[in-house]
Amino acid sequence: MKQSGRHCKRIVVKIGSSLFFRKQDSSGIDLDFNILHGIARQITDLMEAGNEVVIVSSGAIALGMSLLKVSARPKELSRLQAMAAIGQHELMDIYRELFNRSKLNCGQVLLTYEDFNDRQRYLNAKNTLLTLLKLKSVPVINENDTVSTEEIKFGDNDKLSALVASLISADILVMLSDVDGLLDNNKKVIKVVTKINQQIKSFACPTDKVTCVGGMIAKIDAAKIAVDSGIACVIANGRRENVLARIADDPMASGTLFLPEKRLDERQRWIAFGTKSKGRIIVDDGAKKALLNKKSLLSVGISDAEGLFECGDVVSIVDARGNEFARGKTCVSCHQLGKIKGRHSDKEVIHCDNIVML
Repeated sequence: MKQSGRHCKRIVVKIGSSLFFRKQDSSGIDLDFNILHGIARQITDLMEAGNEVVIVSSGAIALGMSLLKVSARPKELSRLQAMAAIGQHELMDIYRELFNRSKLNCGQVLLTYEDFNDRQRYLNAKNTLLTLLKLKSVPVINENDTVSTEEIKFGDNDKLSALVASLISADILVMLSDVDGLLDNNKKVIKVVTKINQQIKSFACPTDKVTCVGGMIAKIDAAKIAVDSGIACVIANGRRENVLARIADDPMASGTLFLPEKRLDERQRWIAFGTKSKGRIIVDDGAKKALLNKKSLLSVGISDAEGLFECGDVVSIVDARGNEFARGKTCVSCHQLGKIKGRHSDKEVIHCDNIVML
């Protein structure tokens, strides 16, 4: 393999559950690990060429379902968590065996949204991943499904992979699935997306696979997080030969490439994407115009507020029509804001340095 492209040195690879199985029947899931052997070989080649690679891997629940011979994805949270607990051990055994053949170490990192929501835990996760890369090891990341509840779930590993790419300032996010990319209405692969708009979103459809969640809609949402963070994103078919090697050399070589916007700095990325909004602040048109001109948010321009938040929490900033256009770290609590909203005051509710336009 020739030397990979210099602009794609740090790569996050998301491996979907659909790459773990061939078919499913009443007796359970028929798993196929041949494709993982190929992907592991490509990652090994990339690392030997000087790249850094982080894996975000689905599959724990699918593997648990296979071991327990369950054909339908359970709806009960405790059963999903139990299958994840069984399957996660199996998942890491697979990756450890694959990379040990090349004498590479891999490290398991299990995350929940709280690890992103809390600034200190966010930085701790970042330092762990960067240290693993310095040690020439492969971080293998999955959501900690065994403890995740609806309040702290990412929803799908596509979003998790985009947040990880943002966390470590990756050069590119590659989401591997069993589809060739984003298809247009004529079922042809869209090679390049310069702007994720309603037309692009209209080409997506949800998944109907029992082992998967999200589908193309989730991938486009994840791509939006990546490109808004200044990170290129590719959706490609993981079953294609040498797909990672070709994308690393040329991001347009396979699948659909989503081109990045202006790169946000690390702190801005955390405010915009790394934390869940604790509430909403509704502003009038005058305040919106001021914020778009990089001004601070003052109490006079605030029409209303929703949710329970404290000073230092991140909230959504919404215009009069209900559209979220920014996020910011507040200087006041919801109770304090209730007393001063709409009033003429020099009190800053959110300083301009703590506001990120979406």
